[in-house]
This record gives sequence, structure tokens and C-alpha cells, in this order.
Amino acid sequence: MTDQTKTDDTVSHRFIPDPQSRRWLASSGILAAGLILGGYLLGDGLLRAHKADRSVTVRGLAERDVSADLATWTLSYSSTANSLSAAQASVDRNSQSIRSFFRELGFPQDAIQPSAVNVSQYSNNGIPSFTVRQRMALRSTDIKRAQNAVKRQFELVRRGVVLEEGSGVSYTFTRLNGIKPDMIAEATKDARAAAEQFANDSGTSVGAIKQATQGYFSVNARDGDAGGWGISDTPFKKVRVVTTIDFYLR
Repeated sequence: MTDQTKTDDTVSHRFIPDPQSRRWLASSGILAAGLILGGYLLGDGLLRAHKADRSVTVRGLAERDVSADLATWTLSYSSTANSLSAAQASVDRNSQSIRSFFRELGFPQDAIQPSAVNVSQYSNNGIPSFTVRQRMALRSTDIKRAQNAVKRQFELVRRGVVLEEGSGVSYTFTRLNGIKPDMIAEATKDARAAAEQFANDSGTSVGAIKQATQGYFSVNARDGDAGGWGISDTPFKKVRVVTTIDFYLR
């Protein structure tokens, strides 16, 4: 009886969780595991986010020599006389001389057209004076012929035409859109090369483009500003673009 009593007494004191306690313990275990896993994922996510945020900003350059395909030449001249009719007649003679000059050089008749006219009047000691100012404009895609005309412009002086300040030829490159895609690709390649050099120096590698800014295309004289008396422009141009690109580092 004594041994049986001890056995029953021992069994009666053993802890047996009730169903509610079991659910609580299970929930606590799941919560703890979730906190551990969440902390790990959060830390790993922050690490990956930090790595993904690493980038380098570089600039890429592309240049190309081109030739102008449009020439525009503005010719300004005037005449002053005591009567409006006399001043206008003188300007008309100059206009005819200019048209003859360009026609003899092989330009079509419609290549040279009037672009502006101005008449002013003033008195000097009661004597009226009239000034008529005229502008003619040449527009041509024949660049060589336009260059030849500029070289021979002093012939206009021999014909009595005195060109005023502001007269000059301008050469324009109009086919920029045709070379933009290739130049942007060249600038991007140049930027990537710079980024790879930086990455090599820092022990990383270059990834995809994070952000890019195309930049501004400029068209200038190939050999710099050649402005001066008798020289207003050159048909030899240099197109330039600089892009700014952010590359991911990995």
C-alpha cells in the first residue's frame, strides 16, 4: 500500500498543460521564430538596399566634325539723297548689281530675295535728307558656290555697292537629328568607360544605368571662333554633346 500510494502521489503532482496553455506556448514559439526571421530578413534587406544604392556619376563626351549644308548671306546697303526718289533709285541700282553678281556666279534667280527695307528722313539746316536702307538675303545649299561668292565680294564694291556693317554669311548644319542617336550612343560608351575605370580602382564592377541626362548638343566652328573683319563664319563645324549618367556599382 505504501509503494502504490507514493506512485499515485507522484503522478498527481506531474504538470500537464491544459489546451489553452498549449495554444499559448505554440503562439509564443511562432512569434519568437517570426521575430528572428523578420530580423534576419530586415537586416539582409537593408544590406541589399545599401548595395543597390551604390552608384557613380560620370560624364560621357562625343564629338563629330561635320560640314554645313546651308549658307545664308545677308547684304545690307543704303543710299542718302535730298529726295526720296533719288535715294530709292540709287538703292535700286545697287539691288540690280547684287542680283547680277549672284546670277553670274551661277545662283538661281530666287536664291537672292529682299528681306527688309527702311526709310528715314531728317533735315540739315532746313535741307531735307532721305536715307533708304535695303537688305537682300542669299539662301543656298550650294556651299562651295557660296564660299566662292564670299571670296569675290569685293567685286560688288567695284560695281558701286558698299556693304554696311552687319553684312555677312552664316553657314548652318541642319542634319543634326540624323546623327543624334549615334552620338548619344558614343557618349554613353565613353561614360561607361569612365565608370569602369572608377569601379576598377574601388574594387567593384559597373552595373546597369540608374539615371541618365542627355545633355545639350552644340554646333560650333571646328577650329574655334574665326570671327573678324571680312570673316563671319565657316562651313566646317564640330558637333558636341556631353551626357551625365549614374551607373549602379555591384
